[in-house]
Amino acid sequence: QFHPEVAHTPRGALILRNFTHRIAGLSGDWTMASFRQEAVARIREQVGEGRVICGLSGGVDSSVAAVLIHEAIGDQLTCVFVDTGLLRLNEAEQVVTMFRDHYNIPLVHVDAGELFLGELKGVTDPETKRKTIGRLFVDVFDREAAKIEGAAFLAQGTLYPDVIESVSARGGPSAVIKSHHNVGGLPDYMKLKLVEPLRELFKDEVRALGVELGLPPQFVGRHPFPGPGLAIRIPGEITPEKVSVLQRADAIYLEEIRKAGLYDSIWQAFAVLLPVKTVGVMGDARTYEDVLALRAVTSTDGMTADFFEFPWEVLGRCATRIINEVRGVNRVVYDVTSKPPGTIEWE
Repeated sequence: QFHPEVAHTPRGALILRNFTHRIAGLSGDWTMASFRQEAVARIREQVGEGRVICGLSGGVDSSVAAVLIHEAIGDQLTCVFVDTGLLRLNEAEQVVTMFRDHYNIPLVHVDAGELFLGELKGVTDPETKRKTIGRLFVDVFDREAAKIEGAAFLAQGTLYPDVIESVSARGGPSAVIKSHHNVGGLPDYMKLKLVEPLRELFKDEVRALGVELGLPPQFVGRHPFPGPGLAIRIPGEITPEKVSVLQRADAIYLEEIRKAGLYDSIWQAFAVLLPVKTVGVMGDARTYEDVLALRAVTSTDGMTADFFEFPWEVLGRCATRIINEVRGVNRVVYDVTSKPPGTIEWE
C-alpha cells in the first residue's frame, strides 16, 4: 500500500503537487474564502425553501457546519443539541449558552442521557456501542424533526476522515476501520435528506473555515471530540458512575495541559477509563481501584498521529491530581502508541 497523502510519507506532498501542478496543470489558487462562497451557494441550491435541522454536538465540526449553514439560509436552520450524557464536564451548559446567547441560532436542547446510558447498559463491543449511539441519535432526531414544521433536511458535521474510515468514499477498495455514527446515510423510514457541507474537508481545513467564518480562535482550536463521546473512552461496560469518574479526570488533565501552555501544541488529548483494577495504597489503607490512561497526540489531519512527548513534571502533576481528587482511580498510565498502528481513540 502506498499513501502519498498522509504526513508520514516522505515527500508525499511533493508527489501529489507534481501531479496536480505539473501534469494536470492546476494553478493551486483554491482558498477557504472561495470554498465558503461555493458551500453557501450549494447549501442554498440544495435546501431551497426547506427547513434544516442541524445535529449540534458542541464540537468544532458541527459548530462550523451550523454557522456556515446559518449564513446560507438564516432562520430556516434549527439546531438540535442532543445531550447524550456522554459529554465532557459541564459541556452541555456551555453549548447551550454559546449558541443561544452568542450566535442567536434557534436551538432545541434534548436531555437524553438516561436513554443513551440505559440502552448502553451491558454493551461492551466497541462497534455495537457506536451503532447503538448512532441509532439512538437518529431516533431522537426523528422525534425532533416531527415537531419542526417543514423540516426536510438533516445537517451534520461529517468530515472526510470519517468517510474514509467508515466507508469507501468513492466506491473504491479502502477498508472499513471503524464505523462513525454520522456516516453512511439515514435509515429508510427517516424522511430527512442529508446536508453535509464539510464532507470533503480535513480537520485543519475545518478550523481554517471556522476562522474564515469569524468563530473565536480559542473555540476553533479546541481538540477533536468524537461523536459517540465518552462511550468510546470507557472500554467495556458503560455506567453513570464510570462516566462521572472519567469526566472529572479528563477535566483535570486538560486543565493541567492548558496551565502548562501545551494545549495548542497537541492535536488531541483525553483520558480513558480502563476496565482494569490495580492494588494501591492511599494513606495507610490498601485500595483496589481503576486504572486511567492518558492519551495525547500530534497530527496535521487526523489520518496519522504521533504520541506527544510531555515534560515528565506535567504528566506527574496530572497523575497526582487525578489520583488525589478523583475517587475510584489509583493508577495513571500514559499511552505512547502512534497512528498507525493504533487509532487515536481507544475504541
